[in-house]
Amino acid sequence: MGTELDNFADLIEPFSRRGVDLGLDRLQAALAELGNPERRFAAVQVAGTNGKGSICTLVHQALLAAGIRAGLYTSPHLVSWTERIRLCHDPIAAPCLRRHLETATPIAQRHQLTPFELVTAAAFLAFAAADLELVVLEVGLGGRLDATTCHPHRPVIGFASVGLDHAEFLGPDPATIAAEKAGVLQPGAVAISAPQSPEVAAVLSDSAAAVGAELRWVEPLDLNQWTLGLSGAVQAANGAVALGLLRALKERGWPVNDPAIRRGFAAARWPGRLQQLSWHGLPLLLDGAHNLPAALALRAELDAHPERHGLASGPRYWLLGMLANKQGPEIAAALLAPGDRAWIVPVPGHACWSLEALTAACPRLASQLHSAPSLEAGLAQAGSGLQRVVAAGSLYLLGQAATSEQTPVASPGTSEGTSDFA
Repeated sequence: MGTELDNFADLIEPFSRRGVDLGLDRLQAALAELGNPERRFAAVQVAGTNGKGSICTLVHQALLAAGIRAGLYTSPHLVSWTERIRLCHDPIAAPCLRRHLETATPIAQRHQLTPFELVTAAAFLAFAAADLELVVLEVGLGGRLDATTCHPHRPVIGFASVGLDHAEFLGPDPATIAAEKAGVLQPGAVAISAPQSPEVAAVLSDSAAAVGAELRWVEPLDLNQWTLGLSGAVQAANGAVALGLLRALKERGWPVNDPAIRRGFAAARWPGRLQQLSWHGLPLLLDGAHNLPAALALRAELDAHPERHGLASGPRYWLLGMLANKQGPEIAAALLAPGDRAWIVPVPGHACWSLEALTAACPRLASQLHSAPSLEAGLAQAGSGLQRVVAAGSLYLLGQAATSEQTPVASPGTSEGTSDFA
């Protein structure tokens, strides 16, 4: 039997050999055998590279504040699979998720689902069983062939910032990646996007016109006029997309008003992004910063507002764990200023950039880089100066940090940051 700390390995790991295999046919066939639970609730979908989770949690909290029975589906998680599925205000209980996974498993085996497809099927079962009215779906990877796109009716769609990431699956440049993400558009849908790069904006506009969707561009919020429970300048754009989505829902009859939106935005929290913690007494700042756009945004945020994130001026100490399929040298170069030091640590269970590989690829950083055999050892070394250490590079690394001994710092607006995928 599972417990609240259940990692569901017995149910999910057998599907891991499938890895990433984008497509809709397998999951659509499995959902049909499960009675099409996805047809029992309405959906809002959010695609993009960085900021999807921020937008989703802002929308979800506003829907709850408006009295709507709303769910949330996000990925990846930091510690537990239960983080990915929220039924109204709360994460799904471990026994409930286990029950839905067990229901889906025999059918998932017949259709050779991937782990993400299996969990998506379980999420759809959970949302239907909880009798939710509206669910906010964060795209896992890409969009056109992502499992969340199996929901048949997504009349309101958001686009977070689109940049270069997961090129091995989505394409070699932002325009090609944008085309994959624009594949979520449906005829008659309203799509919301904050400003994008010119090449991405052109693809989104052309894709919307081709499919018969309306694309609305929104300007970033004035953060002097809006209170967000998410920290960082990037939230001005994310908040604008969330606001556009909520107003589009209101046009379609959902009872969402501005006071509810403001309450929801203020209540929003998103762990592992610009999150202040104390680890064995060491001040620690966590942010995924898992790709180059996210790293650039994190560095700009910390340079502009160091005091807001508990950082002193001057050189900073970093703890970096970066997956091997990421732009490790570019991420490190974006994060480290002259005088900064970084400890490179492995992320257990994943192929990662090593100190040797990074220094070979980026020799100018060699004097600033160090190696540690584990997260704990890296924190002990980086924290010897008792200044706040910034841990970044992968949400999987942050999940490992979240299971270590630590105490959250109760500081308003410090739970959100710049990145949303590991």
